[in-house]
Amino acid sequence: MPSELLLPGKTVVITGGAGGLGQAMATRFASEGARVVIADLDLAAAESVAGELSGEALAVRTDISDPDDVARLVSTTVEATGSLDVLVNNAGITRDASIRKMTIEQWDLVQSVHLRGAFLATKAAAEVMREQRSGAIVNISSLSGKVGNFGQANYSTAKSGLIGLTKVTAKEYARFGVRANAVQPGLIRTAMTEALSPEIWNQKLAEIPLGRAGEPDEVAKVVLFLSSELSSYMTGAVLEIGGGRYM
Repeated sequence: MPSELLLPGKTVVITGGAGGLGQAMATRFASEGARVVIADLDLAAAESVAGELSGEALAVRTDISDPDDVARLVSTTVEATGSLDVLVNNAGITRDASIRKMTIEQWDLVQSVHLRGAFLATKAAAEVMREQRSGAIVNISSLSGKVGNFGQANYSTAKSGLIGLTKVTAKEYARFGVRANAVQPGLIRTAMTEALSPEIWNQKLAEIPLGRAGEPDEVAKVVLFLSSELSSYMTGAVLEIGGGRYM
């Protein structure tokens, strides 16, 4: 492969890879020479994304909150590609409600996918990276984890928790050549955000100095940076992708 590619022959696992941000990241990684593994609860959607990528790709049905599923994801990846070089913990859901109305089931489900899932995937993937003496982990947090959003106690707490996980992972695995960083996207144009009412959308836009929403590929490019040798001396960092919102 041409030497100018950023991830030639590297294997990248993206959890929640069939969604808007996940698909954008998969497309960007594939364009840089990576073998991409799409891990998602929706196998048909994961296979659809994998089938559209320019390079070698694999879809694996994964319940990210299930330790056995996560172990199978990692073993399948290594057996199929021979390595696991980058893990992107992207899987996530929302179950919005005010604290007063939020059920324990809504709270637990969001924590299970975001935090338990990221912990399980990190734990399993980092063992492979530890043996390789190299690897990069990128956690997809959110500006909601920085400031807290009304009606998102579960989501904001989980996204904030991912920052703590990122920093602990960075400290524990640095000596093995494994880096861990995080990004905090703000208002990004996806199917979920485009479903917002015009009033809420305009209210959010008014808070952004750049005056527009971000695009999924703008997140993907930053994640690519943190996954490649371009960021070889960065670990434990948190990069905001929010157009200047909440400075």
